[in-house]
Amino acid sequence: MNEPGLIEELLHPGAVIALYGYSPLPGRASNGVAEYLRRNGYRVIAVSPKVAGEKHLGETAYPRIQDIPDRVDFVDVFRRGEFLDEVVDDAIAAKAPAIWFQLALGNVAAAERAERLGLRVVWDRCTAIEHGLLGLGPRG
Repeated sequence: MNEPGLIEELLHPGAVIALYGYSPLPGRASNGVAEYLRRNGYRVIAVSPKVAGEKHLGETAYPRIQDIPDRVDFVDVFRRGEFLDEVVDDAIAAKAPAIWFQLALGNVAAAERAERLGLRVVWDRCTAIEHGLLGLGPRG
């Protein structure tokens, strides 16, 4: 978990990110981070049953990660701790190579389980903050 170099590896230019728990509401962290990542050259695919089938971030949104027809570099998670096991199961079914758990989600056991099941794991970090710390942004 949080292995050295993993954040830099995942935030490579042009990465495809499945953003699990996306909300179209402007005040939501998932919305702000998704917009930030998109402005900085990442392809961000919204994952949420509430917006599935709609266009968000220039992409069709999906109810589950495994429904995304294209390759995903990692899953960026914006869900409360009690839902993280479900997210891990979906990421495993989708054969996602990595999962990134946002700040303060709780349920580190789900992250440990993801790692045991073969996913590379970033725990308790924000993609937008880490992107900025790496000197990769911001653009806009």
